Amino acid sequence: MYINSKWRILTVGDGDLSFSASLVKHHKPRALTATVFDTRSTLIAKYGSDEHYQQLLKNGANVLTSFDVTEPSTWQNIILQQFDLVIFQFPLIPGFSSKQDYIKQCEHFSINTLNRRLLRIYLQHCFKYFLADNGAKLAYISSKDVKPYRQWNIEHSLTMNLPVMYLGKMAFNITEFPGYRIRNVDRDKHVKDTQGFTYVYSDNQTLPAEDIQLATFVDDKVFSKLALLNNDNHCAICRTGLLLNELDKKLHFSSKKHLQMQQYEQQWHYYLSQESL
Repeated sequence: MYINSKWRILTVGDGDLSFSASLVKHHKPRALTATVFDTRSTLIAKYGSDEHYQQLLKNGANVLTSFDVTEPSTWQNIILQQFDLVIFQFPLIPGFSSKQDYIKQCEHFSINTLNRRLLRIYLQHCFKYFLADNGAKLAYISSKDVKPYRQWNIEHSLTMNLPVMYLGKMAFNITEFPGYRIRNVDRDKHVKDTQGFTYVYSDNQTLPAEDIQLATFVDDKVFSKLALLNNDNHCAICRTGLLLNELDKKLHFSSKKHLQMQQYEQQWHYYLSQESL
């Protein structure tokens, strides 16, 4: 993950705050505001202490609890449009509190769509409210490259019909953030460190001169890959290719994997159609 020490950074939904604590200690950004969805009392109850909360305050960071990136009413203590970069580490919608809650939330949309919705709203709010017009104007999403996360089609689906571009991805190396523990969204368990990527978004087509180094970290072949995936011999939603002949295509497009991804994409397009109403 590329971090410029001149940047003003906002972290979103940072579990036990260990990522933010490591970020401020080892990468020393110009300014850091760290946020968690939980209240401070829940943070202590869930993780046994608020040591990272205290560390961040000692290092001059701003820390906000009860912060929901999808709900502006929870943002009372944040100054808007002051950040260069917003980071969302390994996002996942919270578990359902009851069977009734599950039925209510999944009445029209699957969990796949609900997670995409969370990330889309995150990106919308980043560029509308959090990022400064005179800054780097970057949003990061780190996510695991395994199911169900890779089924969200993070590269292609989130920015549909938005003035936001997907710029590429960087391998996420947890060793760059000593002390960071990826937490389960609902419990205090440490999540296994499987391969992940940090996906990069911006609404600015040209990087500021001082941030051009970012381009060396982001996959510079992303646009050529997208061009390949959009031809008849590849499947963009499954990130699959090369389909060499008609038999390859028939086998792939009738496979369980493709049919499931097709259902996810159809439902996502239905959600987007409702979003615009």
